[in-house]
Amino acid sequence: MNSRENIEIGALKDNINHLKITDLASSSNEDSIVKEDHGCGVQITCFSEVSQDDVNLHFQIIRLHKQIYVWIGCNSAKFGHLYAAASTRPSNTVAVTCLLGGSSDNTGSGIARRLVLKTGLNIVVASNIPKNSPILEAEAEKKLMQKLISLGYTKPRSQAPSS
Repeated sequence: MNSRENIEIGALKDNINHLKITDLASSSNEDSIVKEDHGCGVQITCFSEVSQDDVNLHFQIIRLHKQIYVWIGCNSAKFGHLYAAASTRPSNTVAVTCLLGGSSDNTGSGIARRLVLKTGLNIVVASNIPKNSPILEAEAEKKLMQKLISLGYTKPRSQAPSS
């Protein structure tokens, strides 16, 4: 390795070592871990929930500057399809595109679109919820929104669209 690579690796190790880890209070079916670096504004939240149908839902939220990355896992750590969504100007509609995965399975694209509307931020969503499970998808989105609200990532109600 050359000296530049050593410097970059050292800087990366320093940044990782400075991450503050806080264990949040959790209920019996929820485990939350928050890692936060105040220097660059990255916050990582991981939690799990059990759905009404006894399906394990796993979530990871990574809050970056003006962007949120969300992973929703269903009974496994499989990555699933990846969608990106952002507000468009001047009409303030939401554009969503599939980055990874097939276009026939749009599970996650609706979640991405609604998250942009509710947060005002660019959203990247990875989801492996089965495509023919609209009730499970709705339940996962509800649990995700509750967590985003509790973390303060959503727009105040006065700024949110009335749809």
